[in-house]
Amino acid sequence: MAKPVILAVDDDTEVLRAVERDLRRQYGREYRVLSADRGEAALETVRQLRLRGDPVALFLVDQRMPGMSGVEFLEQAKTLYDEARRVLLTAYADTQAAIHAINEVRLDHYLLKPWEPPEERLYPVLTDLLEEWWAHHPPTFEGIRVLGNRWAPRSHALRDFLGSNQVPYQWLDVEASDEGRLLLAQAGGAAVEKLPLVLFPDGTRLMGPSTLEVAERIGLKVRATKPFYDLVIIGGGPAGLAAAVYGASEGLGTVMVERSAPGGQAGTSSRIENYLGFPAGLSGSDLARRAVAQAARFGVEILTPQEVSHLRVEDPYRIVTLADGTELSCHALLLAMGVQWKKLSTPGMEALTGAGVYYGSSRTEALSCKDEEVYIIGGANSAGQAALYFAQFARRVTLVVRGDSLEKGMSHYLVEQVRSLSNVTVLLDTEVTRVEGGAHLESVTLATRGQPERTVPASTLFVMIGAVPRTEWLDGLVARDERGYILTGPDLMPAGQRPKGWKPERAPFLLETSVPGIFAAGDVRHASIKRVASGVGEGSIAISFIHQYLSEV
Repeated sequence: MAKPVILAVDDDTEVLRAVERDLRRQYGREYRVLSADRGEAALETVRQLRLRGDPVALFLVDQRMPGMSGVEFLEQAKTLYDEARRVLLTAYADTQAAIHAINEVRLDHYLLKPWEPPEERLYPVLTDLLEEWWAHHPPTFEGIRVLGNRWAPRSHALRDFLGSNQVPYQWLDVEASDEGRLLLAQAGGAAVEKLPLVLFPDGTRLMGPSTLEVAERIGLKVRATKPFYDLVIIGGGPAGLAAAVYGASEGLGTVMVERSAPGGQAGTSSRIENYLGFPAGLSGSDLARRAVAQAARFGVEILTPQEVSHLRVEDPYRIVTLADGTELSCHALLLAMGVQWKKLSTPGMEALTGAGVYYGSSRTEALSCKDEEVYIIGGANSAGQAALYFAQFARRVTLVVRGDSLEKGMSHYLVEQVRSLSNVTVLLDTEVTRVEGGAHLESVTLATRGQPERTVPASTLFVMIGAVPRTEWLDGLVARDERGYILTGPDLMPAGQRPKGWKPERAPFLLETSVPGIFAAGDVRHASIKRVASGVGEGSIAISFIHQYLSEV
């Protein structure tokens, strides 16, 4: 692939020369730095790049230019290179225009002139944005290819696994792709029920593999390197990742065990717009990618896909048994498993799960939904974010809400955005009473209060109706509430009495469970606030209490 382009635009010759100098000094080996002294000339350059198929990674554009302002240029340039990162150079008086551009052209960042020294004020911003661009714009494809059937649950599960772990792959539907059919024939053919077929760049292949087999083949860490750690973290959502970063950065030997992909449910979010410090928002996958890189930098071992099946206490050790029979022991254990989407018992739902019916916002299905009717069950933030995301691809998105108001479960900013989209319909006081189909979903039956039931065609249905913890394996060891959420700190002492069997002379720490040395953070904890920021906060706070506990051991 040709070097990606960084395009700088400024009508001030001296400023443009300085920008070019700084960009070439830092990025000249990996990127082609181009420049233009006015918006019109820059736009012509962009058109020529598009015709040649050259990638553009970043636009760095001055706001105040004669003829065409920076925002006006970006509005036109993004129609040609929508994935390119966009940065506006502004004077202090133009900051309001820059903030306005965040919504108008999805501006990624704005920088005030002058940007000296670039090592502090320019390069950190641009490097972060360029890393984001690479994460969403892999080079000419030469990697893993997955052959399967869109409606096959096993194919969907593998695609979802690869996508959630941000592993680049090419999907080829053997029913819709000539190339897919040809490759399948060359591989000897296979019945649909044996798919997916995974082809690797070195010519090897796996037929109908498990996610664990694929993970091992692509180099994900699935087994720990040591039998003992200072801290074992179960769950890789925001709480687990934050604890991993803070724990390892403070010298604790740390391993994190994640059953699917780092990021948890938050990692599947198409857009998080109310997370502090990101005025343009960021996707859950971007948040997970940044956190994983940060954890790896401090030496955290991340095991995925791997699951804990059993826990026992042999003081002073807490010992977890993984699904493959491996045991890991530690002095301190953090439970941060998050929650799972609540299942619906609606007739037909179970049989069609993975074949048109999906729990959560499965972004791997987005391109397949192009020009189709998509239905989403749910009225909280996750459903609203999914509606906004799928509206970019589907002909129409219908949000099915059991309650009588979106405002009761969804943040105000999301409600406003959902209502602003012409291809999103909201059905209040409505439930899905039946789903039907043969090999895949074909129709859903809707019941709206005060109206007769009606059956409508549908090929894709996403269910986001709340969540439940998966803590059954802790039964008899760690105290939980009636819904399975883990009790911690003061919630273990409603009458001022310490938990049964509690040995230390002190009361449980704020995030400590009924077993000393076992802590809980994030959505799995009783009475937690189900927000990304609170999960990150609890994960980091837990490390403080873990240090206090370790000082006692």
